[in-house]
Amino acid sequence: MENKNNIYPIFDRMLAKEDKEELLKQKSAMIWFTGLSGSGKSTIAIALERELHKRGLLCRILDGDNIRSGINNNLGFSETDRIENIRRIAEIAKLFTDTGIITIAAFISPNEDIREMAADIIGRDQFYEVYVSTPLAECEKRDVKGLYAKARKGEIKDFTGVSAPFEAPINPSLVLDTSVLSLQESVNKLLELILPKVVK
Repeated sequence: MENKNNIYPIFDRMLAKEDKEELLKQKSAMIWFTGLSGSGKSTIAIALERELHKRGLLCRILDGDNIRSGINNNLGFSETDRIENIRRIAEIAKLFTDTGIITIAAFISPNEDIREMAADIIGRDQFYEVYVSTPLAECEKRDVKGLYAKARKGEIKDFTGVSAPFEAPINPSLVLDTSVLSLQESVNKLLELILPKVVK
């Protein structure tokens, strides 16, 4: 195994984030959706991406299922693997935000510690935590992927909201409850938050 002392990053010689933002005529931001499975994170993320795209803003969605079927396909759902899952995602997100891209992440990210870790990696000045606070009963009623039913039968261990805890964010940038708000209402609230920060 090679010695880490032989690694020489070239960050100081690369073009800066500001150079990329100037090229794209936008400012980067990290919109981090957190909430239970079935709360509406991915649905809102997709709708937000479309609205920002219509306004000529370059975005990238990072979604839990997509990442776990690709770069993180060697990780399970133990506590250690969940932390590593979010750490890798945050490092990927940082690459996008450093390239001037508005990055949208939709991950359960069930506790404050791992969300804090993500914010530290990406940079707190551009990290906007959006809590999709849809109640468990509503998420379970939707059960889009049939996961809650499997968790209730004990077929899925450590399932957030059923057999593993979810810690609500302490100080999110925005809270959206999709049992009360329509998709368009949720997106409008997000645009109010984000547009002033990303439009140059």
